[in-house]
Amino acid sequence: MESNPKEFRYHKYYQWVCFVLFFQSTLFYIPRWLWKMWEGGKIQALMMDLDVGVCSEQEKKQKKKLLVDYLYNSRGHHDWYAARYLFCEVLALGNVLAQMYMLDKFFDGEFLTYGIQVIQFSQLDQEERIDPMIRIFPRVTKCRFYKYGPSANIETIDALCLLPLNIINEKIYIFLWFWFLLLAALTAIVIMFRLVIIACPPVRVYLLNLRFRLSQLDHLHTIVRRISIGDWFLVYMLGQNIDSVIYQEVIQDLASKTDSQPKESQSLMST
Repeated sequence: MESNPKEFRYHKYYQWVCFVLFFQSTLFYIPRWLWKMWEGGKIQALMMDLDVGVCSEQEKKQKKKLLVDYLYNSRGHHDWYAARYLFCEVLALGNVLAQMYMLDKFFDGEFLTYGIQVIQFSQLDQEERIDPMIRIFPRVTKCRFYKYGPSANIETIDALCLLPLNIINEKIYIFLWFWFLLLAALTAIVIMFRLVIIACPPVRVYLLNLRFRLSQLDHLHTIVRRISIGDWFLVYMLGQNIDSVIYQEVIQDLASKTDSQPKESQSLMST
């Protein structure tokens, strides 16, 4: 009695797993590569070795002045800088979601529910368990070979094939399922937080104060009020890369410069 061909389940992915994993790793690198290309070493150039707090007072004063002058004179010119960073984060989220969809197609619609099925399997009684990992990644399958016989007719040979790599594949993809889910959730939260930062200037003040422990909030309010979101983003990124003591002095000098400039211009107009 021959089996119905419609009841067969074909596992076409087996020989392509290593290539797909390499392709996925390349896709994950694209957002980082784009940002490195667009960033162009800007932060590194503006640091001017100020990440090392030990330097002569004259050298530190000169470098601080150059940095403050640049931040002040280039106000309003860093919005595209921040927009590109946000685009890379959105691209990273789209990358994760697209890869989950791609793997679902790769495994004939089994990947999106794979982790849920494994969790449900672990909660079932021993007698009722049907391991989804064995069903999706079988270790023994029926193979059908076709070859020409002595009279040039096609002969069919059935055999049992061992797929030992599926022991590893099932572990890899259950890890990837939970990892993709975690990445998608965290990246979505980060993007929503970025939108809150863009929409709410007080959040920018709070974030600078919380992240860098700056004592004088009036300086932060002055800076956030006078600069754009792109300028704020650059200031925030600099705070993560230069010495904390020097950074506080830069913030103080920048706030004094932005706060005093309108007064100077008004006095010139009155004369």
